[in-house]
Amino acid sequence: MSNTMATKEDFSITMDEDSKASLPKDVNYLVLLGRFVCIYWRTLILLLWPIALLPLVIVNNGEMYRCLYVVILMAMFWVTEVLPLPITGMIPMVLYPLMGILSTSKTADCYMNDTTMMFLGSLVIAVVIENSGLHMRVALLIIKTIGCSHRKLSLGLFCVTMFISMWISNTAATAMMIPIMETVLVELETQGLGNMFEEDDALEEEGVERTKRPTHTTMVYYLSAAYASSIGGIGTLVGSGTNLTLKGIYEERFNKSPGINFASWMLYAVPAMVIMGFITWLWLQIMYMGLFRPRSKDAMAINIGVQGEKVAASVIDRRYKELGPITWCESIVGFLFLAVLLLWFFREPGFMRGWASYITNLPIKDSTAAIGFTILLFIIPSKLDFLHAFDKDPSKRPTKPSPALVTWKTIHEKMHWSLLFVLGGGFAIASGSTDSGLSTTLGESLSGLKGLNEIVILLIVCTFAEMVTELTANVAVANIILPVLAEMCVAIRIHPLKLMLPAALCCSFSFHLPVGTPPNAIASAAGHIKTKDFIIAGIGPSLATLIITVLSFSTWGAHVFHLHEFPNWAESKSQ
Repeated sequence: MSNTMATKEDFSITMDEDSKASLPKDVNYLVLLGRFVCIYWRTLILLLWPIALLPLVIVNNGEMYRCLYVVILMAMFWVTEVLPLPITGMIPMVLYPLMGILSTSKTADCYMNDTTMMFLGSLVIAVVIENSGLHMRVALLIIKTIGCSHRKLSLGLFCVTMFISMWISNTAATAMMIPIMETVLVELETQGLGNMFEEDDALEEEGVERTKRPTHTTMVYYLSAAYASSIGGIGTLVGSGTNLTLKGIYEERFNKSPGINFASWMLYAVPAMVIMGFITWLWLQIMYMGLFRPRSKDAMAINIGVQGEKVAASVIDRRYKELGPITWCESIVGFLFLAVLLLWFFREPGFMRGWASYITNLPIKDSTAAIGFTILLFIIPSKLDFLHAFDKDPSKRPTKPSPALVTWKTIHEKMHWSLLFVLGGGFAIASGSTDSGLSTTLGESLSGLKGLNEIVILLIVCTFAEMVTELTANVAVANIILPVLAEMCVAIRIHPLKLMLPAALCCSFSFHLPVGTPPNAIASAAGHIKTKDFIIAGIGPSLATLIITVLSFSTWGAHVFHLHEFPNWAESKSQ
């Protein structure tokens, strides 16, 4: 027994000595600390950032400083995305009432208002159009009409993506167009009329397979899908979340203003969008398709000749035939879509009396038409089976009722519900900042900019918005900067839309990083486009959108929105 115990003791001593011997003599704790921070940086921000901000409310416990605490807390969480964006958007529902900034009911009102209801309706519209296949039919028809040489085809796909992105999400528009582009490129490669990918010239380590990189022709198509969807999103109020964020924050802060209507937005944004899109397409053609360089390698690569055009045309034609004849579902969705567009456009067109004024003296907003459209979609059947209920042929008689144009299951699966909480969080920031006096203080601190030229101020604001949106979600950026810009405009006595609207547009322009927007990420993954290629390709679109936004809004935009004078209603606070 004693021998056994001794053996165990000896063994344990030997193990301890071996383990001690195996430990490194000089442990680099800085390296370990660095690894720890890299692994747990999100948790560290979640725990330490609220504590680091406590001096704001300890030194001065005024309502304004309490609101500033919440705003800076949310700004950090949104920029770093340590929490999902919609979860960060819910923070005011907890902190505002507990910190005495806004009551629970008033905070909750920020999450369900006219703008969020319109956004809800626009999401349903996008889901139904996508579900019916109407967008695919329209896209293929336009491409067939424009032509199928590489230059014409890339222009056609760019225009189609931009147009579709005006009505459905940028992500959905990109995801829809990428397979069409890929099919055409694969078919051309099969016919020996070009390559999608080529071997990377970079030296690889021995024994490692050489990587593939997209040819310049392939890059044009995939980059076109990403860039066109981002630019197309500015074309309508419902085209991007940042547009509706602007509408909500602007109308919440300046509740006595005329607001932003659908007609005025399109009247300004569509011409600017077309110019930006054309210049971006031109940039890609010059950079990667040899435009104005007819003897270059890139120009020779896209010269597929008559045979190549026929191959591309046959691919598009085959894809269109696969859709079959136009269905009742596509027809009625197209009709209802045009109807709701007309209701939005003519609610308050500016050049004539709006339709709503013929019905009631109460103010009617665009969300009324959007939700009305949504309700109809759940009433109108997707098939006309009931017409055969009394048919002599028993096989044609329906055995069950036809589903509606959209079902709640489809809405539940395809709707981007989370964005409603991101928008609501932004509206809560704006409301809390106004009520607490934080916005006024920030605006007065920026009054020194009054001596600068308005175009210079606009250029600075737009440049800042485009730079920041490369690093984090565009809606989050808009939620952070728009309330500050609203008070800045009041402080320097210029129309609030002069800075707020261009800044909101620039929040959508992320062209340099694959992680900048979902469209960039989709294009990067599908086309194997490297980050350095994105950075280079994005130079042209970034400069084009920045310059055109500043120039167009200083001229045409100022005329459309009547921005020549500081309005009296901007002096008063929201009640």
